[in-house]
Amino acid sequence: MKIRKVNIHDIDKLKEIGKLTFADTFSSENSEEDMREYLEEGFSTEKLKTELTDKKAEFYFAELGDKVTGYLKVNVGQSQTEMQNENTLEIERIYVLKEFHGKKVGQTLYNKAIELAKEKSVDYVWLGVWEHNPRAIRFYEKNGFVVFDKHIFKLGNDEQTDLMMKLRLKEISQLPT
Repeated sequence: MKIRKVNIHDIDKLKEIGKLTFADTFSSENSEEDMREYLEEGFSTEKLKTELTDKKAEFYFAELGDKVTGYLKVNVGQSQTEMQNENTLEIERIYVLKEFHGKKVGQTLYNKAIELAKEKSVDYVWLGVWEHNPRAIRFYEKNGFVVFDKHIFKLGNDEQTDLMMKLRLKEISQLPT
């Protein structure tokens, strides 16, 4: 498996995997209308173009051969979705195609995020995870994250609660495998 930085020429692939993985993860728990609205706005070409050209945000693809199996988005500084601290890194998204769940794609993308956080010498890494996504919560807890707050995430017209979790970098002695 290869991890590579996404660039503007990958926008169509990013849009495709973004919509597919988000829908796979959340469609069963949300209305069709709310999902359609979020997917159209959240993964529009204009929005992705803005995010891909933001110097404080980075996307990475996990690839197996020429197939994109998952992706990562991290933000620092003012590009964080919610300003925590100037010296933090936000993992905004780690999404993996369903057929690759359990095959270490998510862990590999997570390890890349921690590598980036160390390169940037941030104090801690944080993220928001939907309170009704136990698989993701367990994944982050296994990697040392703890809940420190909650915030509202709006999916269409539905206000949902995300648990905000963080991990201090000094608490990491080595990357999990």
